[in-house]
Amino acid sequence: MKTIEDQSAGSYTTPVADASKTVFPILLALSFSHLLNDTMQSLIPSIYPMVKDSFHLSFSQIGLITFTFQVSASILQPLVGLYTDKRPQPYALAIGMCFTLLGLVSLSLAMSFQVVLLSVGLIGIGSAVFHPEASRIAHMAAGGRHGMAQSLFQVGGNAGSSLGPLLAALILLPYGRSKIIWFSLVALVAIIILSRVGHWYKNNMHRIRKKAGSGDAGSATLKLSKGKVTLSIGILLLLIFSKYIYMASISSYFTFYLIQKFGISIQSSQMYLFAFLFAVAAGTFIGGPVGDKIGRKYVIWISILGVAPFALALPYVSLFWTGTLICIIGLILSSAFSAILVYAQELIPGKVGMIAGLFFGFAFGIGGIGSAILGNLADKTSIEYVFSVCSFLPLIGLLTGFLPNIERNKG
Repeated sequence: MKTIEDQSAGSYTTPVADASKTVFPILLALSFSHLLNDTMQSLIPSIYPMVKDSFHLSFSQIGLITFTFQVSASILQPLVGLYTDKRPQPYALAIGMCFTLLGLVSLSLAMSFQVVLLSVGLIGIGSAVFHPEASRIAHMAAGGRHGMAQSLFQVGGNAGSSLGPLLAALILLPYGRSKIIWFSLVALVAIIILSRVGHWYKNNMHRIRKKAGSGDAGSATLKLSKGKVTLSIGILLLLIFSKYIYMASISSYFTFYLIQKFGISIQSSQMYLFAFLFAVAAGTFIGGPVGDKIGRKYVIWISILGVAPFALALPYVSLFWTGTLICIIGLILSSAFSAILVYAQELIPGKVGMIAGLFFGFAFGIGGIGSAILGNLADKTSIEYVFSVCSFLPLIGLLTGFLPNIERNKG
């Protein structure tokens, strides 16, 4: 009988009898690939101050860059998930990463605002393929520990997102935007890893058939009406709305906020953004395993609504307390997405790819739309006013009270 990792064959294989076991080599490979993927994507907002000066852009145009990237990702993600639910594509992850590679090369050579938009659109297409497919494989390899698997997958992405501002401060700001092309090597490494993951996926289709045919502990039949399920999905999307509009305000405009309000340098502002994103990465892993034990609804409560007092205070404090509060906000807010995603997948079992695509796509799309709207608002008012308005968004977390406790409703 083959082991989970057959070193002599150079690929991962798993016998049918082990389909209920967690495959940590695959989960770690996905998490590391997520780190590489989101490191590359996080370079986009990290170079906004450079791009703004180079092409003499307004805040509205900065918002349009984010809009182009995130909408190109969001529109395709549910479609990718829906298609691969019916027709699994083991090597889609590696193919999608090729679009990211092409976008990075194009962005490093861009000589106009229009080429910048085209470049981030290509990176967005790569993201559209990566997130629902990688989330599906994480679900396959979870062995019933779905919260833990999604959190491990997410922590890689958030760690990668935190590296973007740091790498921009250390490499791109001193040496110029053209050095983005160096990161094409990161994309090549990701393609190699994802090709191996795709080989494991191809050899483990029985894990999909098992879930579709007999279900598992993480997707037992729920005693909920169709209307209740629909309402719950709607509430979850509103919670995603509050989280990702708020995240867009920070990822796209926090550096400008710090520069304008406190007069610090671009490099220093990038370090504060790195601190926030590192806190997000540090807190990501908490939500999934804790949700597996105490229930995902409680994790969602704490993650979304728990941020509210800190977010409301943020626009009115000194630079020291701004740095402190932004780290607390990142730490608490980060556990929400894994809990929300697994909660939704348990509401609608058997549609793992579609749900992952829908929620990742909605998160990207609403973040892009929000960034464009906030940029326009900043042009008409001020960056400080934008952060004052966004501070109320976590209060939408009150809607969590209308979600059912699905652990009590499983048959």
